[in-house]
Amino acid sequence: MTVALQARPVSEADSPGLTPLTPTIGAEIDGVDLSQPLSPENRDFIKAALLRYKVVFFRDQRALDSQRQAAFAAEFGPLYTHPTTRSDAKVTPIHKIEPPDPELFETRKAAGAGLVQAGYHSDTSWRLVPTWGAVLRAINLPDVGGDTIWVDAGAAYEALKPEQKARLEGLHVTHDFRDALLASGHDYPIVAHPIVRKHRETGAAILWVNFTQKPQILGLDRAESNALLTEILDQYRKPEFQVRFKWRPGSVAFWDNRAAVHIAIRDYGDFPRLMDRVLIADQPLWADL
Repeated sequence: MTVALQARPVSEADSPGLTPLTPTIGAEIDGVDLSQPLSPENRDFIKAALLRYKVVFFRDQRALDSQRQAAFAAEFGPLYTHPTTRSDAKVTPIHKIEPPDPELFETRKAAGAGLVQAGYHSDTSWRLVPTWGAVLRAINLPDVGGDTIWVDAGAAYEALKPEQKARLEGLHVTHDFRDALLASGHDYPIVAHPIVRKHRETGAAILWVNFTQKPQILGLDRAESNALLTEILDQYRKPEFQVRFKWRPGSVAFWDNRAAVHIAIRDYGDFPRLMDRVLIADQPLWADL
């Protein structure tokens, strides 16, 4: 099914196409060359699709390089340079996403007892005001495997039972990224965000936990906290809230970090899978928080 989704009329030759991959999350957009500046119409089209489907995908963008990837992301807001990102001793908005050290990965997984390191996360949630968007480009892919899953965190919340929603109301959960930040020479306090957040643009209620950042629900003992977190994790894992993307050379994903959580599937052994990510900051008023 191809859906017309236009902010304003454009000529048929320049009009992108939109193919939803599931009813609520994930859509492929064609007819747009991301290596070229966007027209205002196409920019609005992409943003509208993103708000509706939480993550959009572009295929066959082989002409896109790092500079143009950053320029594309900058069409949607100021870029955010992650403090762990450095290239030739210079800060860059291009963040190289590589597999973690296998031994360290297994150690953290064991320490998390299958919950803390469950993998579902949103980017930079350790900040008071996380980045709102991310553009990810495939650089080096295994022949098979290495898919990424995005979860519609709004649909996951809406599907909770009324008594579950009532239990989560007003609760905050920690987002602790200090180990990695301190290792890169960057200090930042541990923050806690509401488990149920409101999307700034759509107003949707979002079920929002980062399972890679030592989540602990404030005011609850560890057993009760873990029990509630397990219920949230069970929601994230339900296929009806997910879209699974199979990467190919030239593939690009652009997602709304406020509306979805995601997980990269580590099923490709020791292959040096490499992706380039660019993050988009939220409102400039809060850019330094």
